Amino acid sequence: MNKQQLAAKIWESANKLRSKIEANEYKDYILGFIFYKFLSDKEEQFLRKDGWESDDLQELTEDDADTVAYCRRQLGYFIAYEHLFSTWLAKGKDFDVSNVTDALSAFNRLIDPKHKKVFEKIFDTLDTGLSKLGDTSGARTKAISNLLQLIKDIPMDGKEDYDVLGFIYEYLISNFAANAGKKAGEFYTPHEVSLLMSEIVADHLKDRDKIEIYDPTSGSGSLLINIGQSAARRMGGKDNIKYYAQELKENTYNLTRMNLVMRGILPDNIVTRNGDTLEEDWPFFDEEHVYSPLYVDAVVSNPPYSQHWEPTEDKKHDPRYANYGMAPKSKADYAFLLHDLYHLKPDGIMTIVLPHGVLFRGGEEGEIRRNLIEKNNIDAIIGLPANIFFGTGIPTIIMVLRQKRPNTDVLIVDASKHFEKVGKNNKLRASDIKRIVDTVVQRKTVDKFSRVVERDEIRRNDYNLNIPRYVDSSEQAESWDILAVMSGGIPNGEIDQLRDYWDAFHDLRGKLFRSDSASYSALAVEDVSEAVKTSADAKAYMDNFADHFSDFSGYLRERLIDKLHSMEQPVSEDEISSNIYARLATVPLVDYYEAYEILDHAWTTISSDLETIQREGFAATKCVDPNMVLKKKGGTEEEVQEGWAGRILPFSLVQEQLMGAELAALQAHEDRLAQIASEYEEALDNLSEEDKEADFVNEEKSGFVWPAVKKAIKAREVEPEVLAVLKTALALNEEEKSLKKQVKEESTQLHLKTKETIEGLSDEQVLLLLEQKWIVPLVEQLYALPQAAVDDLVKQVSTLAQKYAATLTDLDAEIARTEREFSAMLEQLTGNASDMAGLAELRKLLGGD
Repeated sequence: MNKQQLAAKIWESANKLRSKIEANEYKDYILGFIFYKFLSDKEEQFLRKDGWESDDLQELTEDDADTVAYCRRQLGYFIAYEHLFSTWLAKGKDFDVSNVTDALSAFNRLIDPKHKKVFEKIFDTLDTGLSKLGDTSGARTKAISNLLQLIKDIPMDGKEDYDVLGFIYEYLISNFAANAGKKAGEFYTPHEVSLLMSEIVADHLKDRDKIEIYDPTSGSGSLLINIGQSAARRMGGKDNIKYYAQELKENTYNLTRMNLVMRGILPDNIVTRNGDTLEEDWPFFDEEHVYSPLYVDAVVSNPPYSQHWEPTEDKKHDPRYANYGMAPKSKADYAFLLHDLYHLKPDGIMTIVLPHGVLFRGGEEGEIRRNLIEKNNIDAIIGLPANIFFGTGIPTIIMVLRQKRPNTDVLIVDASKHFEKVGKNNKLRASDIKRIVDTVVQRKTVDKFSRVVERDEIRRNDYNLNIPRYVDSSEQAESWDILAVMSGGIPNGEIDQLRDYWDAFHDLRGKLFRSDSASYSALAVEDVSEAVKTSADAKAYMDNFADHFSDFSGYLRERLIDKLHSMEQPVSEDEISSNIYARLATVPLVDYYEAYEILDHAWTTISSDLETIQREGFAATKCVDPNMVLKKKGGTEEEVQEGWAGRILPFSLVQEQLMGAELAALQAHEDRLAQIASEYEEALDNLSEEDKEADFVNEEKSGFVWPAVKKAIKAREVEPEVLAVLKTALALNEEEKSLKKQVKEESTQLHLKTKETIEGLSDEQVLLLLEQKWIVPLVEQLYALPQAAVDDLVKQVSTLAQKYAATLTDLDAEIARTEREFSAMLEQLTGNASDMAGLAELRKLLGGD
């Protein structure tokens, strides 16, 4: 089971276990227990590496002062054997809720003083919430036991490049957020938005050996973690990144700390605070430390939108706001922004999510915005799609700011049209994120998407930064040429709008259109599709694409398949993406970001398989696991085995590639079963409506009643034609029953043979199958892109020709012809005097005599 499958399974079960408990609350319980399991397993792994055996762990008690001190010094905490997660599981039916409360109490007592800020009271939300898991001790024990069983299979090995735990944690947080309504905004920034901000920040920091990053409204900590991961990839390591986080709500603050610790971040690199960002800024004091002013390389935040705050008189002298102005009491958006900006080093960068209104609202906010522009702090503004955050549908933006910039312009990006619909929310696709990041990093002006705006233009607009003032992403309204509508012809100006196609297909315009005048042309071919697709231009275009990608499959085989066999580190998605980009550099009409979306979709499968192989070894490719499904039994759902599934290689792929004859035979029988169903319908159609009233046809008139059919055939009391139909239907029924039995047997045999085949594959066969799974579909989809460009040209030309195909003159002539024909028909009608007088008046209206 890969990490996606495991995460989905845990979520599905957790959602059922929580019963009537709110998702926003239940998350604290399950995530708290996952964190406790992480700490417990980490201590066991640490001691085993030190030579401890399973039997030795039973001697792990608080009485062993040396071991307690050793664990606290190395790990920051100590957990006795009786409180280990594995011990809870081993207790079985003897487990009790008191085991949890005792363990959490002991944990708080045994935290190392140096790591107090990281671990102190981290389980308070879990501890105080246990009572909500049941009305009685027994009910709570049962609920917790179910939770422990649910999460016991989550691996906690902490391998650097295989963060299963982190993935599952993020997956659960995301799903709880999706089910938490408005409360979701308190703790979660959607992963795609987080990744977008991360990539922008990480690119700015890519050349640094050591960085410090800060999130003053940290929520679950996911945004901060994603920034760190993106930066670590560029820096070549994660241990030179220091994380600062502050969160107001205590239960959410605990999530921040848990999430940071579980990602393998060194405790010394974690500085967290449970406090009000706007009221309790650095420097601050506690009973053990005096904290210096905080200045970092990057600040990232998704603060609560338009929150009320207290802009008291003393805050006018607060260095965060003194040089810019005070945000209004009703909206703290700019207070958070100025807080973030203040804590930025001169060469640092910040990204912040804000409601769209901060770009144009007046009053105090207008003054702050003016100062930010005049002090040259705003680097970029990115307009996001509406309804992209859980719990709110309002339009939002990401603002990128810096303390010191060499340029004075502002890049404005309108990404509001770039998303996919997922359930109730909109979601940024991988290609959308890459398009935005590339645009911001390269500061590109792209038609209907982005524009670099000079400061003087913003001044002329009175510092209003509303995106539509600078970037028009609206669809152009369709216009009509009045003369062409009246007299015919296709306006050359509208043909010119397809210039990207004419640049790619140099001779095609002249073959598709003939010029009637300087301003108008006519379609020169009868079948646009055939003319385009059989043209030399289209063939040359397709050949050009094929030339650029002729060795792409080989490139992927060399870097994915060949390296896999030797267990070398395979190629990364970024490397493949760059390779595709280089190949497409001289191929017109194909959007690189469409190609990137195809790659990213394929990479989801490839990377999951690679992670499993890297973790478990090449032998994992030949493993077959029980296929477990949930089925209702006696009113309750139970997990039961339903056949087998390849851990890496799908049964269907192995059957298609290696078991073609058996698969074809089975499919032929299944096709015959489908054909029999249609022959039943044909037999019914051969019966009269009267015959269908007989008892050998069911009440719905949709099928036969077989006992009655047999009786009617035996009695021979029906007409010969009906008897023939019934005999045919009965023969079909006998064939169907036999075939169903045969198909079931063949399907079972094929399934079991596939299992044996996978388990007995040679290494060479595995590599060929992985090529079919990973590379072939990816290449096929990429090769479909130039064909899509050709098809789009056909559609555009056909639409344009159809638009002006019927002129008003043609329509008038058609109307006149129809009226004449109708008038002639009236001449043939007869009737009484009154009728004839009425017909005469109608002919006058139609223009007749």
